[in-house]
Amino acid sequence: MRRRAPAIVERPSPNFGPRPEGAAVDLLILHYTGMKSAEAALERLTDRAAEVSAHYLIDEDGTVFRLVDEQHRAWHAGVSSWHGRPDVNGFSIGIELVNPGHEWGYRAFAPAQLAACAALARAIVARHAIRPWRVLGHSDVAPARKADPGELFDWALLARRGVGLWPPEARAEPAEPLVAGAHGAAVVAMQAALAEFGYACPTSGAFDAATGHVVTAFQRHFRPRQVDGRFDAECRRRLAWLLARVD
Repeated sequence: MRRRAPAIVERPSPNFGPRPEGAAVDLLILHYTGMKSAEAALERLTDRAAEVSAHYLIDEDGTVFRLVDEQHRAWHAGVSSWHGRPDVNGFSIGIELVNPGHEWGYRAFAPAQLAACAALARAIVARHAIRPWRVLGHSDVAPARKADPGELFDWALLARRGVGLWPPEARAEPAEPLVAGAHGAAVVAMQAALAEFGYACPTSGAFDAATGHVVTAFQRHFRPRQVDGRFDAECRRRLAWLLARVD
């Protein structure tokens, strides 16, 4: 059964600006608040001095707050990029989900919150014709800085509701994983594939710290049950599946 987009509570934030001239919204970015309570997050996201915001915030009980109108540029992604394009704020919609995050007692996202997120996200991607592979986490567009919404976010549920992509489970052939410090053609191929999907991944042939951040971000989103920073055969298969669905 189709679920309607949830009712929205208006909680306007002064923290927004114009989008770049001619910019079309083509990314949806999901975050966690990383604060101890919903009210603390709302206060910060609507505090002019904080200079941060998002278009929406979803509380754990499923309540949706609209902070910034979608036509405006909210300040949610910070220093970020996707497919080599910086200033993700300029062409994205940002949704914050109330969760204390890794710093304050990270926990699973509540069912009501996930249901509201799926319904809201489905409406957003329909309005802006956002492609499934362009529904991302904050950590995808800022892998060196951010870990949200993290490995406990249920991306598979969102995909079942028609939002984003979720690779199927598949047995991978045993192969030695690529790990930090590795060099060579296999590393170049991994880096190139991650960059092709959209990550800001170097293609140096060296599995350096920057590459490690990207691999970890990829796992948090697309292989969350094992986030170890090692690019193994399962990661390779999942990435290949995703790339086959990008047009």
